[in-house]
Amino acid sequence: MAVAFEVLTGVDGARIGVASLDAPQSLNALSLPMIEQLSTHLQSWAKDDGIVCVLLRGLGDRAFCVGGDVRSLVEACRAQPGEVPPLAARFFAAEYRLDYDLHHYPKPLLCWGHGHVLGGGMGLLQASTVRIVTPSSRLAMPEISIGLYPDVGASWFLNRLPGRLGLFLGLTGAPINARDALDLGLADRFMGENQQDELIEGLLQLNWQEQTAMQLNSLLKALQQQALAELPPARWLPRRAQIDALLDVSDPACAWRAIAQWRMHDDEVLAKAARTLTEGCPLTAHLVWQQIARARYLSLGQVLQMEYAMSLNCCRHPEFSEGVRARLVDKDQTPHWHWQEVAQVPQAVVQAHFSKAWEGRHPLADLV
Repeated sequence: MAVAFEVLTGVDGARIGVASLDAPQSLNALSLPMIEQLSTHLQSWAKDDGIVCVLLRGLGDRAFCVGGDVRSLVEACRAQPGEVPPLAARFFAAEYRLDYDLHHYPKPLLCWGHGHVLGGGMGLLQASTVRIVTPSSRLAMPEISIGLYPDVGASWFLNRLPGRLGLFLGLTGAPINARDALDLGLADRFMGENQQDELIEGLLQLNWQEQTAMQLNSLLKALQQQALAELPPARWLPRRAQIDALLDVSDPACAWRAIAQWRMHDDEVLAKAARTLTEGCPLTAHLVWQQIARARYLSLGQVLQMEYAMSLNCCRHPEFSEGVRARLVDKDQTPHWHWQEVAQVPQAVVQAHFSKAWEGRHPLADLV
């Protein structure tokens, strides 16, 4: 089983559910069975009056979760070129429904986001009630490198970052550390790598019968206070003014060219982000630009419905398969994009990614 579940009983008989992603060899990449297991157990715990709180974590030192199992998705895409594989339709519907349900979870849901928190891992973290980061945390939506786009509700949460930082992080796949996550509203608490056991013990010691919110806040605040000396320096808020000025442009081609000028920047943080963009997928840049613009006034449910269409259409086009091949399968790091230049991508192709790719009613029509 790639997800482990256990229930711990506290001093007053209250029970804490612990869900652990248990695929450390793949850095806890989410497969469809893992998503279905999470959904089933978390729904069961939500309805169980004896479960007062849930902790979601990933086993292994390197990552909470590096996203979806895109290798399996691409194998299915290659077997049915130009079509939407049934696995992709099931995978994205299940993943986005899980994310939506966690955003509306009726009990405190704590997520321990240590190490790499990428793609689908970000979807789980951002959906949680209390998003915990640690000194090792590296949060990112790096889909520009594999020809996909930032999904799992990123159209919604990137839109809520200050200025044009959401657009920049979506275009460059740049990672953010724990301090950045707190600064940008992508995390709620900071704790040391070795404080997880102390957190669990504290949850078990709480009186869950009265003043629960106050007690939980006091526990989290005390643990964070012990760890603050380990908080890394901020990287993105201090650079916001530069990024806002740079991306004060009219279209994705202009944004690409503007960021590309920073490839040899004296500031290595900006230079690395620029290099990642220019080695990434030009079609993805158009999709990021469009998703940020289109999602500005959408609800979370509407965003996930839009992203479902985008994801299925990405499976029909060659860029996603080629990006995964180059980065994760053959690992030659030289993807051969169908459109080599950002200005070459036809607008009709971009718009087609937002069109219906299924028969009948939208599979996520009830996310309202």
